[in-house]
Amino acid sequence: MKAFLLPAAVGAALGFLTGAGVGGGTLLVLWLTQVLSLPQAQAQGINLLYFLLTAPPALWGHRKQGLIDGRTALPAILWGVPVSAAAAFLSAGAAPELLRRAFGGLCFAVGLREVLAKKR
Repeated sequence: MKAFLLPAAVGAALGFLTGAGVGGGTLLVLWLTQVLSLPQAQAQGINLLYFLLTAPPALWGHRKQGLIDGRTALPAILWGVPVSAAAAFLSAGAAPELLRRAFGGLCFAVGLREVLAKKR
């Protein structure tokens, strides 16, 4: 029973953070790779499955609160789905080190943009 409680508590906390938009999926990958020592590819697969379960309730809650603008969301969905599928297909043949560096650069650029962005 004890072996179940900690993972269940971590899962619940990450589900809450994901629903709040904090980036619980990133935290889940860190938990799986650093604490549970799972291989990166396996952790990413689990994260994708986790996202499929946590995204619909989060989307419903944000929509209910009026936080989603349909005119903005629709083009993002229509373009995001095929572009994501194409990127996944192309990345399957890329070197893992290249993908790691590209992802690190993306994270750095987004973080820098957030730090330097003007407050509204």
